[in-house]
Amino acid sequence: MRENNMRENNMREKLSEYLKSELYGWKPLEVTWLAVATLIILTLSIYWKDNLVGVISALTGVWCVILTGKGKRSSFIWGTINVVFYAITAFHAKYYGEVMLNLLYYFPMNFVGWFAWKKHMNETTGEVIKQRLSGKRSLITYAVTALGIFLYGLVLKRLGGNLPFIDSMSTVVSITAQILSVWRLTEQWVLWIVVDVVTIIMWGVNFYHGGDNIATLAMWSVYLLNAIIMFIRWNKEAKTR
Repeated sequence: MRENNMRENNMREKLSEYLKSELYGWKPLEVTWLAVATLIILTLSIYWKDNLVGVISALTGVWCVILTGKGKRSSFIWGTINVVFYAITAFHAKYYGEVMLNLLYYFPMNFVGWFAWKKHMNETTGEVIKQRLSGKRSLITYAVTALGIFLYGLVLKRLGGNLPFIDSMSTVVSITAQILSVWRLTEQWVLWIVVDVVTIIMWGVNFYHGGDNIATLAMWSVYLLNAIIMFIRWNKEAKTR
């Protein structure tokens, strides 16, 4: 009985410490940005009568990217929820590259990121320690990514997917960006900006042709603005690797 009580108390203490770390260091503008982004998603979803799966995907996705930019590990929790619901939305839109990306890659990578960031947290700020690549490593990363886009685009074209090379660009650049995110590298935000622009076009086309995924389109628009903001922030705080 005593051992059980000790375990419960220990778990409560760890949970309390974790929550304090996650809630620590938020500036008024950052809290405002999180609230405004959430409100935008909900307002547009209600107005356009979006489906529940799309709304959940959009909200958890927005919380994920903002918390990632803030350097909080809880981003991977929301990211795990997001990828499941987003994959469902993408499947109905026949964006098979997005489906495979989320279920086969993002889902397990959220767990990898959770444990990888744990080793590199700043105890004072409660945020992950940020880094950036040298110029040479950046160029190599971008070149390999470009080759991957071309090859995967050919695969998606054979599968009969919609907008195969745009879908491929979104997918391949996302893979690279997620790896850089796990490694805590600033260059992830450059790639996320590319992903966001391409994916906004992709979902804009879907909406134009009668799709009901306005929350998903709004989510990616918030992603783009967030990526620009976070690139500036991380670039100031990161050390060269």
